[in-house]
Amino acid sequence: MDTEALKKSLLKKFQEVTADRLQKIQLGVLDLEKETADQAAEDVARELHTMKGEARMLGLAAIGQLAHAAEDVLRAEREGRTATEIATDVMLRACDVLSDLNEDLAAASTGNSASEDMVRALAEVSGQEPPSFGPKPAAKPAAPVAPPPAPLLVAPVAAPVVTAPPVPPAPVAPPPAPKAPEPAAHAAPPSAAAAASAHAEDAPSAAKSAVADRTIRVNVEVLDSLGLLAGDLLVESARGRLRSSETEALFERFSRLGDRFLRLAEHLDIPAQVRAALDRVESDLHMLRDDAFRFVRRNDDGINTLHGNLAKMADHVAEARLVPLSTVFDAFPRAVREMSRTQGKEVDLVIENADIGVDRSMLGDVRDALVHLLRNSVDHAIEAPDMRQQLGKPLTGRVRIRVRVDGDMLHIEVEDDGRGMDPERLRQAAVSKRLLTQVQAAALSEREAIELIFRPGFSTRDQVSELSGRGVGMDVVKRKVETLGGSVGVSSRIGRGTTITLRLPQSLALMKVLLVRLGDDVYGMPAADVEAVMRVKPEDRLEIFGTLAVRHRGKPTALVALGPLLGLNGGNRFDKPPAVVVRHGEDHAALVVDGFVDEREVAVKPCGGEFLKGAPFIAGTAALEDGRIAVLLHVPDIMAEVRRMARPVTQAPAAKRLRVLLVDDSPIARATEGALVKALGHSLEEAQDGEEAYGKVQNNTYDLILTDVQMPKMDGFSLARKLKSTPAVARIPVIILSSLASPEDKRRGLDAGADAYLVKGELGVEILAQAIDRLT
Repeated sequence: MDTEALKKSLLKKFQEVTADRLQKIQLGVLDLEKETADQAAEDVARELHTMKGEARMLGLAAIGQLAHAAEDVLRAEREGRTATEIATDVMLRACDVLSDLNEDLAAASTGNSASEDMVRALAEVSGQEPPSFGPKPAAKPAAPVAPPPAPLLVAPVAAPVVTAPPVPPAPVAPPPAPKAPEPAAHAAPPSAAAAASAHAEDAPSAAKSAVADRTIRVNVEVLDSLGLLAGDLLVESARGRLRSSETEALFERFSRLGDRFLRLAEHLDIPAQVRAALDRVESDLHMLRDDAFRFVRRNDDGINTLHGNLAKMADHVAEARLVPLSTVFDAFPRAVREMSRTQGKEVDLVIENADIGVDRSMLGDVRDALVHLLRNSVDHAIEAPDMRQQLGKPLTGRVRIRVRVDGDMLHIEVEDDGRGMDPERLRQAAVSKRLLTQVQAAALSEREAIELIFRPGFSTRDQVSELSGRGVGMDVVKRKVETLGGSVGVSSRIGRGTTITLRLPQSLALMKVLLVRLGDDVYGMPAADVEAVMRVKPEDRLEIFGTLAVRHRGKPTALVALGPLLGLNGGNRFDKPPAVVVRHGEDHAALVVDGFVDEREVAVKPCGGEFLKGAPFIAGTAALEDGRIAVLLHVPDIMAEVRRMARPVTQAPAAKRLRVLLVDDSPIARATEGALVKALGHSLEEAQDGEEAYGKVQNNTYDLILTDVQMPKMDGFSLARKLKSTPAVARIPVIILSSLASPEDKRRGLDAGADAYLVKGELGVEILAQAIDRLT
């Protein structure tokens, strides 16, 4: 490596290290105002001292000079010659200037007006004589101070031994100030090449720390590709295990066939010469059986070892994608301090377990969500100091960010000790902004009233502020978290504070899912959203406000057939159908399926093609070892639809109670659709097919008929035609409910005489109510 290449690598490493170091310095400066001030001052002094030495060694004079001036301020604050608040403010501003210099290495070497003004400001605060700044030396094209940045894929891990001439001298890197002597680690000449000319063991420690790092930088796209490849390899190794089992079964069949052949030969009268040949065949068969057994055993061992190693590799790749949350959290204390000061408040931010990792691809969304929450906490939740004093609270408010891991899920709690949320005030705000009517608002439970904060356009403020109050924020938080497959929960107590919990997967590359069967297709749900699996017994079923439910752990849980919800035909016909109890936030639902397949870890891939892209309830796909593709479901979307279906509808006093006949061959579909009809306040009778329905119509009076299409004996199209051709019942409105959604199917239904055609996958209380109101 030549001199210029080495200098480039050292400068690049210095930029990376300094960016992290500046973040630590800012956090330490903020701690100067707390009880841990002594330890914080030592930490800040150490970081500044190291930065100054490294900068001077690399010829970055402006950074070294600014760091030295900041040291003087810190010393003055510790000796009581400067007020802590003044020192904190000016040093935070200095960190901003240092960050700018770190991005512009040319300015970091020669300085600029901003850095000179900052040095003067620091000197004024510390009581030191400000230095004089001479004219800037002209840049020499042959020896640029700021070389073009090196590629970001891999950082150097060791400095080789090179000998090179010195680089530009004294004006660029002035010697250390006499009153702050440098330790040996920083006493090197201001040349990167000179620092590298000695053996690595004798090189200055700062240079070694800058290059002898065991970490490397890897492009995130490479990690994404490795994650997908690891998942595909896991699937392929699972296919290998399946093929191994099939091979073993084939050998067993050959073995049984040989035994049958030998037993048959024993009962035949065979000449001695042939018998001897048969004996040799029997011996060969036994040897073949032994060889096959050994092969199967070795092959199984190899496949299992390979699968285990691939699983470890997938785990390591997933771990490599994780970055500590401190990457974004470290900027929050200063941001909260500045936000609170603009509000005339005192707010202390406490962060717990910031070293927990999260998938790199999620980092931006997590940061955006937390910024919204912190803004709301400072602006809405924490009271002004005089109000807190009247309430007997500490003058300084507290906001706490607490992180923990629960299995594959990450929990981030943002808790404040502010005023809390008043459900009645939230109801009135929703009414005043015309998001709800007065009747609808009054019908909300306390929890539902608090969850109004997630409505788009909702705000309790009549006037906007610089921080929040514009009616945006919490709906954005909810949308971002649910897009990642997570959920948002909120709890609040008036006068005591509010806690908002974000629950989201720690990694998006590999996900543990429960695979279920609907017909011949396989669907997956994140295992973290699955609370239990069960068989729905008839005695456990109940009806609440017209909605079908099942008892689960002593509590009623909404019971919904997953097939019709997804727009698939029919529903489960078992007396005790299998169901999956899923959880999203505080909501639960039992989703009826056709069967369970397995629980496993899969590589999640985005939906490809136009068939699934943008489809409701779909989060992605995963390949299975038998060649099938599992469709992964988005539980938040499913739970939103379940809540909409299960919500009781308040009827106007003048609404007519209709007698409705529901025709469907699936008991689960009848239960689901019947719950919607009953929720609208109508009475219901059922029929299992078109033939039974037509018989009931002859003997009873109905105001409306709802019918499926695909049924035994008589389908829905035939039933509609027969009803409309019978004068006595031709005036009864007929609505076809079907998962067949093509324009051709709808035309066939209307041609058969149906008055309306509704698609099951789009069916909800509002849509059904509109159709019934129009026809009756």
